[in-house]
Amino acid sequence: MSIGAAIRRVRAHGGQFLLLAMLTLVVSLLISGVPRVVNRLAEQGLREHLAGQPAARRDLTYSTQPLTAAPGATKLVEAYQRELDTLQAGMPPAVRDAVAQRWYAAESEQHRVTGPHLAAKNLLVDLALRTMPGVQEAATLVEGHWPEDRGAPDQPVQVALNTDVARRLNLSVGSRLQMATGTPDDTSARLPVTVVGLFEPIDRSDGIWDNLPSALEVVEPPGDGMPFIGVGLVSPAGLDDQALVGVPLRFSWRYRMGADGIDARKLGQMIDSIEQMKRETPPRRTLVQGLDIPLREFAAALTAARTLLAVIAAGVLATLAGLVALAAALSTRRRREEFTLLRARGGSATAGARRSLAESLLVIPVAAAAGWLLGTLVPGPPGGTWPLAVAAAALLTVVLPLATLVAPVGGPGRRDLIRVRPSSRRLTVEVFVLLLAALATVLLVRRGLTPGEVDPLLVSVPVLLAVAAAVLALRVYPWPLRLVSRLAARTRGSVAFLGTARAGRSVVAAPLVVVVLAIATAAFCAVVATGIEASRDRVADRTVPGDALIRGDRLAPDTGAELERLPGVRVAAAVLDEPAQRPAADALGAEALMGTVTVLLVDGPALDRLTRSAGVDVAVPAALLAPVGQAGALPAVVSPLVAEDLAEAGLADSAFVSVQGQRYEFRVAERAERFPLLRPANDRFVILPLQSLPRRDYDPVPTGFLVAGDGLDAEALRRVGDEGQTRYQTGGAVTGGERPRGVEVLTWADVRRQVGEGGANGVLVFGFVAGAAGGTVLGLLAVAFSVLAGARARGQVLSRLRTLGLSRRQWRGLLVVELAPLVGVSVLTGALVGALLPLLLTPRLNLASFTSGAPVTVAFEPGLVAGVVVLGAVALGFAVAVETLNNRRLRLGEVLRLGEES
Repeated sequence: MSIGAAIRRVRAHGGQFLLLAMLTLVVSLLISGVPRVVNRLAEQGLREHLAGQPAARRDLTYSTQPLTAAPGATKLVEAYQRELDTLQAGMPPAVRDAVAQRWYAAESEQHRVTGPHLAAKNLLVDLALRTMPGVQEAATLVEGHWPEDRGAPDQPVQVALNTDVARRLNLSVGSRLQMATGTPDDTSARLPVTVVGLFEPIDRSDGIWDNLPSALEVVEPPGDGMPFIGVGLVSPAGLDDQALVGVPLRFSWRYRMGADGIDARKLGQMIDSIEQMKRETPPRRTLVQGLDIPLREFAAALTAARTLLAVIAAGVLATLAGLVALAAALSTRRRREEFTLLRARGGSATAGARRSLAESLLVIPVAAAAGWLLGTLVPGPPGGTWPLAVAAAALLTVVLPLATLVAPVGGPGRRDLIRVRPSSRRLTVEVFVLLLAALATVLLVRRGLTPGEVDPLLVSVPVLLAVAAAVLALRVYPWPLRLVSRLAARTRGSVAFLGTARAGRSVVAAPLVVVVLAIATAAFCAVVATGIEASRDRVADRTVPGDALIRGDRLAPDTGAELERLPGVRVAAAVLDEPAQRPAADALGAEALMGTVTVLLVDGPALDRLTRSAGVDVAVPAALLAPVGQAGALPAVVSPLVAEDLAEAGLADSAFVSVQGQRYEFRVAERAERFPLLRPANDRFVILPLQSLPRRDYDPVPTGFLVAGDGLDAEALRRVGDEGQTRYQTGGAVTGGERPRGVEVLTWADVRRQVGEGGANGVLVFGFVAGAAGGTVLGLLAVAFSVLAGARARGQVLSRLRTLGLSRRQWRGLLVVELAPLVGVSVLTGALVGALLPLLLTPRLNLASFTSGAPVTVAFEPGLVAGVVVLGAVALGFAVAVETLNNRRLRLGEVLRLGEES
């Protein structure tokens, strides 16, 4: 067994070894390249996920309580600034390396300020003094100058204000204020303050401005008699001077985490490091952070995506393994005479296997190495899968020797014209596969999923079920074909009879199993992807049960009519939201001794028309369709928890709830687990029909409007909403102040896009696309193997029939009739398995991470049936094309003259 002889044999059977080498290269490429793609998409998703979080969830902030300066301390601000490096150095390595930006701030407590400019507008203002290194580089001075480092001892404190803050507080450069730094009773402790500069931020999204309260905005008073709150910037020396006179200062060190420094493969380590920081906070320091929340959310989504990807990868790799086995079996069948002659010349039983092993060692390892190297060219961090690649290369190397060892020696006989009874060994293997699939399914259902890791049982069950279904199909489908063949024998023509007879006696087994496995993988991806998309649509329907939602404080009731005048708007329905209301036992407000609820009022008939017009999947309860002017308690839709509380208090038929300062009586008419316009986690709510409210001196005012229409302009909706809010604010006897913010406009399309984007969704989409495309392509390749497995026998039959007068058209018809059952059964069985697998696996895959917590349900989709029919037609056409090309290559006339093994 010299190397030269092995090389010559490889060259002689180059086509067969080329097929094995290409399959090996694909397997190795997938093992090497797919983890890199997944890791790259995970890092990209992590960056997008963190970028979409508010500053409070991206920052780690250390702070102190208000501190007073010790006697003789002259540079307190500068001393505490040095802790910016000290605190970062004490962080765990995973957190320290992820710090992208950091800021230091020192500020005084908020103190009441007075002055002529404030008095002119009758403004009550509390002002905090803050210094932030780097602020002069992040802002542009509009007027005046920045506060000086050190002024004269008897000079006022110099502050710089943002232009918006100054405008809201009626201040300008040169405005003089008096700050009360003592207790409210001590009127003598007053600090003179003067405004010396006005500035504008270069970039309002710069993290230096994220301190609370913000230096760029005025905090509105929460109620009557409460002050506005503003922030003025001072120099470090100026703040040190205030500390020396006894003004307490608070210090904070803020670190913003960057996604580029966080390894998506080590999120668990990052979360553990943050937990360690919380336990080991330095003395007299307080750590505030929210980073672990988005990291845990992303880690849960990434784990779910990787688990689903492992299920898909198991199906694809199992299909490739089946194709490799088919290629090895086909190669061994073509070289049967060679191995028979080798045994006849005195070779041992393993001589052929040793020869095949020598040939495989020349081809398979090289192909595996080439596939691995190609995979390393894929951009992305490596996945550490080289042990799996080595194991796969070793297994692929021994496939051909094992196929040679188990292949029968001698002539194949005429298997196309006799009924072959399966051997007891084969029946035992098939029964074992069926029992193993059933046992694995039961164990998976009872045990559940191992969280946080790829479960071997979870990834093996789909493969076992697909193989078991293929075995059952192999045993079942010949019986109806034989019946059809008997019926066809009574009709005119030979095409239908011969085709169904040969299809019923087909002994092709392994190729059909591979086809079923491939199609099941593709169908599983399509069904789960469809279920996730439908669940995301339901989430968007719950959030915006229309085409757009305008939410504000209080909007004039005629805003709905104004909205309906906009181009494209068909229907507008008013809604009113009152959070944190406590039900009462009577109209006087007697406590009902139960928790707070969210009160939502909707115009039921208008909402019903709107949902039907917008085409959203939302059913309006009948209780909310109560007519106008209905007497008695209002029918209400309540959550189960609220219904239980009302029943225990004896208030199910009569309870009261406050809406904008007025109480309304309601009764429990229906229960609902959830309701549109409310957060999914809200399990305590009362929904009332807005159109049925009794007349009062002051009717409730809508806080928002739902809109249905086509081609909606969000800016136009926002403009009309702002105008409605302004009309309500200025239209009464008492007008309000300036609103801090305008209305919020949410469109269904925007909400749907937000639900479907970000996080680990890129990994999920890649898995679905790769699984569906790979399963379809590999399924067609397995169909080609199925055709080639019986191509020689069919070629002989067709040769004889052609000599007996079978026309070319009848020849093609015979091919279609013979191949259609095999292709149809394999495609339909695979599609059925793929459609049923989500029913078993979806509850265990935590797919709610991709649908904002909504459960993913698998439903029948007519489009999938159409896709299966199209795929079956394509597969049948592909099978006929492969058979036709193979018959042309074999030259059927020569097959007839030379015999079976030509």
